[in-house]
Amino acid sequence: MRQKKMAAPGGRMASRSLSRLLSCYTRTAVGNAGFRPLSSTSVCRAALQNKSVTEKASSPWNLMAAVCLQRLPVISADSSPIEQQYGRMMQQMEVEKSLLSDHELRLLEDAERMSRKQADGYDSEEEEERGEQEIVLAQDLEDSWEQRLKSFKPAKRIRADVDADLTSLSRCLSDSLLLLAEQQVFGEKLWLLPQAPWQEGESLRQTAERALASQPAGFKATFLGNAPCGVYKYKLPKAARTESCIGTKVFFFKAILLDSGPPAAPNAPFLWVKKSELQRHLKPAYMMKVDRFVLDL
Repeated sequence: MRQKKMAAPGGRMASRSLSRLLSCYTRTAVGNAGFRPLSSTSVCRAALQNKSVTEKASSPWNLMAAVCLQRLPVISADSSPIEQQYGRMMQQMEVEKSLLSDHELRLLEDAERMSRKQADGYDSEEEEERGEQEIVLAQDLEDSWEQRLKSFKPAKRIRADVDADLTSLSRCLSDSLLLLAEQQVFGEKLWLLPQAPWQEGESLRQTAERALASQPAGFKATFLGNAPCGVYKYKLPKAARTESCIGTKVFFFKAILLDSGPPAAPNAPFLWVKKSELQRHLKPAYMMKVDRFVLDL
């Protein structure tokens, strides 16, 4: 009995030493292999990522991207009455507080020279130093400038024939214009922002760039950021819904026109409209979403 009691602690010590040895070996082997034990946080994060990927793959919404292409104003807008009054006030302050310009100093110098010539004690030797160089007075320059100004005819700010053509990029030069494209949606032709369906492997911005590149006019633009500025969601008709698709989400991206490319055909399927003209061409629900991020510059 005494021998059995002595053997029991030794067995426990041997088993404890063996477990420690195995744990040390496991940690060493894992460390040498370049792995680290998974924590509960890592497991939860991986599970959430897998869940999001699964939900994305099984999403019942089709994804599309559209481009909000704007042509910025070419000429300045008409000044309001208060802007005109403020401009006159600033011009008067500039005249009162400014120094004489080089042209004004030259006018004074010419006037002084003419007064010397008319004086009794005029000495012509001072003028002989100039040789036979022809002296052009500042007043003569002003007269020539006046003649050129009278012959100058500025272009019309309002051109009724061009401004009425919604397909012309040269209309309403003092306003910001927005591009609308005619697209087929469930057998119905609608005016929408140029859009295209998202394809696997590309970002939504790349989809918007592809939508703009698909236009026949070949517009070149600068996109303002990688994040969408708005989203429009609509459900399909009940007859067209399926378990895997119940509707479409359209993400909008802003862009500024740089080059219009070659002239478009007269019957091109797109329009250039002002913000105040959008409601004539867009559906009310679609118009409400677009109106939130379109700025009337």
